[in-house]
Amino acid sequence: MTFTLPTAPAPSTLPADLLEADFYAFQSLLTEREQCALREIRHFLDTEVRPFADDHWERAESPRHLVPRIAELGLYGNAFPETRQFENSNVFRGWVALEISRCDPSTATFIGVHSGLAMTSIAVGGSAEQKAHWLPRLARGELVAAFGLTEPGHGSDTARGLETTAERRTRADGTHEWVLNGAKRWIGNGAFADLVVIWARDVADDQVKGFLVRTPAVGFSATKIERKQSLRAVENADIVMDGLVVPESDRLPHIDGFRDVAVVLRLTRADVAWQALGVAVGAYDAALAYAKARVQFGKPIAAYQLVQQKLATALSNITASIALCVRVSQMQDEGIQRDHHSAMAKAFVSARMRETVALCREITGGNGIQLGSQDQLDADLPAGSSVARYFADAEAVYTFEGTFEMNSLIVGRAITGIAAFV
Repeated sequence: MTFTLPTAPAPSTLPADLLEADFYAFQSLLTEREQCALREIRHFLDTEVRPFADDHWERAESPRHLVPRIAELGLYGNAFPETRQFENSNVFRGWVALEISRCDPSTATFIGVHSGLAMTSIAVGGSAEQKAHWLPRLARGELVAAFGLTEPGHGSDTARGLETTAERRTRADGTHEWVLNGAKRWIGNGAFADLVVIWARDVADDQVKGFLVRTPAVGFSATKIERKQSLRAVENADIVMDGLVVPESDRLPHIDGFRDVAVVLRLTRADVAWQALGVAVGAYDAALAYAKARVQFGKPIAAYQLVQQKLATALSNITASIALCVRVSQMQDEGIQRDHHSAMAKAFVSARMRETVALCREITGGNGIQLGSQDQLDADLPAGSSVARYFADAEAVYTFEGTFEMNSLIVGRAITGIAAFV
């Protein structure tokens, strides 16, 4: 029997200017329109974000001037029918999250909190009136939103341990309002947000409910958390509520219990996996450029076997992570994604990210611990390509939206049918 080898496939027509680290050309799954949109977003990031990312990071200041420009590109709320500027897939939105994080993880986190967590909370739990009032304004960047779930004493165990309380009371005119008391911690965008989604436990039925808190407000204070060493350009806040009054009209009516909060987290956790992937790609891009330009012992360090091995391992981590992220986003598009799918993606990709940024830091040596080092500039590397920023930011991305351990246990519960946590 004679076998005939198939004709070699034609070279990929995928535009080379999209993402060099996409070794298996997963971007070919995007439509031509989505690829064009991704190039436009890449151009915006390279020209308006990347040149200033290190400076904002070092000053620990959010680049607030970018809020309206990001809105012009349709990067807020493109997952919701009320604010979508053009039809696209969850796979495309994942690539967008990767590109933003690849440029600046702090900007990606700002968008993830504003457009992901906060807007998704309104889209999932809000009334028709609330969605019509808030989502377009948030999508246009007229307001900045935050998401208040984590507390000083409760992170992984917020489902059972949430201490912030909400008590319903009746006004003299017969209408109802809620009084919120408690504290929140590590609230991204919380230092300057106009609207904060606060999760509190109803003292009457012990169920978690969601509230839209407009700031400033009597009984509400937000204090910027200082001296962070990761995602410094994200202005996290400690929030305290002391007798904060919220009208019944600002309660999210379709939220009644933590299972509804979990829906929001499931929808956004896959986005965080893409964000972790972007951190790894950003570090890899910078390390590869550095290795080609940095000369030691008479030749670029990219010529040495051990450096090539580190680059190959980093790219392998990235490629495996892309495959996982793409499939989870496809499952979102198909309506079959479950909590454990998002949890596996976040846990696996963030772990591979952590290894990858460490390898990239090793490749860049001493220059890999400095923002925009002179040596990098002398080597004609892109401004703002510092591996140090990715290396530091990776630690926060590794932890938020569920730690590696908690996400692993969610997967373990799906595998065994036994919960290893309560």
